[in-house]
Amino acid sequence: MDFRKTYFILPNLFTLAGVFCGFYSIVLSARIGEGESSDQDLLYKAALAIVLGLFFDSADGRIARLTKTQSSLGLQLDSLADVVTFGVAPAILVYRWGLEDLGLVGLIVAFLFIAAGALRLARFNVLAMREEGKPPGKYFLGLPIPVAANMIVALVLTNHAIGVTKIANQSSIAVLVAVLSYLMISRVRFRSMKDLKLTRRTAIAAGTILVLGIVVGAQINGAAVFMLLITLFIALGLAEEVLFYRRRRREQRKAHEPDDSEADVLAELGADGERQQAASTVADSKPAPPPEASR
Repeated sequence: MDFRKTYFILPNLFTLAGVFCGFYSIVLSARIGEGESSDQDLLYKAALAIVLGLFFDSADGRIARLTKTQSSLGLQLDSLADVVTFGVAPAILVYRWGLEDLGLVGLIVAFLFIAAGALRLARFNVLAMREEGKPPGKYFLGLPIPVAANMIVALVLTNHAIGVTKIANQSSIAVLVAVLSYLMISRVRFRSMKDLKLTRRTAIAAGTILVLGIVVGAQINGAAVFMLLITLFIALGLAEEVLFYRRRRREQRKAHEPDDSEADVLAELGADGERQQAASTVADSKPAPPPEASR
C-alpha cells in the first residue's frame, strides 16, 4: 500500500479537529445556566476550545504545503471550518458572556459577527481562486476572522483571569463586536506575515517577542498579553491604511492595476452576474459578419 496517497487526509483531519473545537465551545456555551457547573468555568473552557481551534487552523495549511496536498477541497473545507470555529462559536460565547442582557440588540450584534465572518470568508475564497498559482500576498483584505474571534476570546480570558464575573458595561462589548464585524468586511488591509523570510533578523525579532511575551505573561497575565498582541496587530493594519493609503493608490495607477473598489469586490463575488449574462446574451444574438466585412 502506498501510504503517500493518504497524505491528503492529514491536513483535512487537522481542519476537522478545529471544527470539533468550535463545536465543543458551542456545547459548553449552551450549558451555561443549567447549574451543573460554574458558569465562569464553562465560559473559560469554551474560550480555550476556540484558542485550541486556532492551533489546528494554523497547522492544517502548513501541513498541506509540507506534504504538497493543497487542493480546492481543502480551501473550501477550511473556510467552512472557520465559520463554525471562529464565527458561530465566538458569537455564542460573547452573547452568553456579555450581550445576553441586551435582549434583541445583543442577539442582532452577535449575529452580525457571524454574518460578517461568513461574507469575509466567501470573499477570501473568491480572491484566492482568482489568484491561484501566484505567490501569497503581503496583505489580507479585511480583518481575518481568526483574529477577530480571538480578540473576543482574549477579552473573556482576561476578565476571567482578573476575577471579573459581571460585565458592568455591556454596551461597550456590543460596540467592540460591531467594530470587529465591520473590519472583517472592510477594505482595510492587514499584514498576512506570509512574506516574512526566516533570516537572522526575523529570528531574533520573533525570539525576542516570544521571550518577552512569556516573561510578561508569567509575571502579569498571559491572557492580557494575548489580547495586547491582537490589539497591536489590528492597530498596525489601521495605521498603515491611514499612512500609506495615497501611496498605494499611486502604485496601483503606475502598475495599471485595478482599484479594490467596492464594485470590484462585488463583481468578484458575482453580484453583477445578471449584467454580465445580459451582455453575453446580446453579444450572442448579434449576427455574424459577412466574409467581406471580416477581412
